[in-house]
Amino acid sequence: MFKKFTSEDVSGQNQVKASVQRKIRQSIADEYPGLELVLDDLLPKKSPLIVAKCQNHLNLVVVNNVPLFFNIRDGPYMPTLRLLHQYPTIMKKLQVDRGAIKFVLAGANIMCPGLTSPGGVLDDEVGAETPVAIMAEGKQHALAIGFTKMSAKDIKAINKGIGVDNMHYLNDGLWKMERLD
Repeated sequence: MFKKFTSEDVSGQNQVKASVQRKIRQSIADEYPGLELVLDDLLPKKSPLIVAKCQNHLNLVVVNNVPLFFNIRDGPYMPTLRLLHQYPTIMKKLQVDRGAIKFVLAGANIMCPGLTSPGGVLDDEVGAETPVAIMAEGKQHALAIGFTKMSAKDIKAINKGIGVDNMHYLNDGLWKMERLD
């Protein structure tokens, strides 16, 4: 998704109206209840909220020139990895084994066997089409943010094919773009 992403991929930036800003804040609050206490600090009501439109129907939510959330089309808002590293408990987590780390960091989707093998951990409460943090065996911080293609129970049962789409990973274009100027 963000493999070769640069600030040139941003086609337009719009400061959104207060009503749209409230709608974005509400959908983020609904999606990530763990952020409720710090949501006013992250998305201050008085500070302008900018939505940057990018190629492939991608939207970035930007506050003070820092991208905080992204979504595709009208899908759920997902935090950037920098934000997830600040607040690691806001998303459900799946863990891949050591063998999958280099592939995930290269932008590959997460395959079912990487989650079900020893070293991989599945949260049974994760449903299909849910944003998740991808953790790595033996590592402290998330290495990617993904969007599940099937539920955790199906990943365990089927154990074949792509289980999670890799949306944003360490050292991709969005990670390297600390500020959007």
